[in-house]
Amino acid sequence: FARSAEPAPLARLAQAPAEPAPATSPSAATPTITEPVALSGRGNLWRWSFVLRATEVRAKPSSESAVVMRLKTLTPERTANLVLVLERQTVDGQQWLRVRLPTLPNNSTGWVPLQALCGYETVSTHLFVDTKRLRLRLERRGRTVLRARIGVGQKRWPTPTGEFYVRNELRGFDSPIYGPVAFGTSARSAVLTDWPGGGFIGIHGTNRPGILPGRVSHGCIRLRNPDIRRLARLMPVGTPITVS
Repeated sequence: FARSAEPAPLARLAQAPAEPAPATSPSAATPTITEPVALSGRGNLWRWSFVLRATEVRAKPSSESAVVMRLKTLTPERTANLVLVLERQTVDGQQWLRVRLPTLPNNSTGWVPLQALCGYETVSTHLFVDTKRLRLRLERRGRTVLRARIGVGQKRWPTPTGEFYVRNELRGFDSPIYGPVAFGTSARSAVLTDWPGGGFIGIHGTNRPGILPGRVSHGCIRLRNPDIRRLARLMPVGTPITVS
């Protein structure tokens, strides 16, 4: 029960900012490396991409660098997997992209070859979650378009803090505890969550609105159903999330 955009054609990569041309290598032993080019976070714009093929993520932009994780083409919910794209760098003519990763430890990033992804999509939304004040705020182009009171993880199952992104939008749950719509995120709990499959943090509705706001979940972020419906109208997949 998932809704997700179709992968963009590879031609969309031409929409990204231009990067400096590589300098001439003085010798075959010296790698030609350009300066990284930021692709997200400038001018209230962020880029994301579908994973075109399963690929190994590297610690540095090099096929000889250590493997951080392996990205799959599908999420645990069987939707098309996507990553937030942070910057691009060219090494010896090979373009690499630094992406935010759905793995522990949270806030991890790594490098994948450009060919492993399926073009860029762009969003201008940014979701902010305040676990201390139990509030959520969605911005579009730097302007607040939604505020809501929320439920977060209990002390023994805290909602993780850091930088994340929306992986998918889900509907049609058999159980009413998730409400009418839910979002899967790249955030993960090292303890437990009430998200299907465990581990990943979801943002979803509830069948118990009276307990919100509060520290009521196993890590997921809960909204009253009218608020999650509003959020679904305003927030596309790929939206970056800042949890503090």
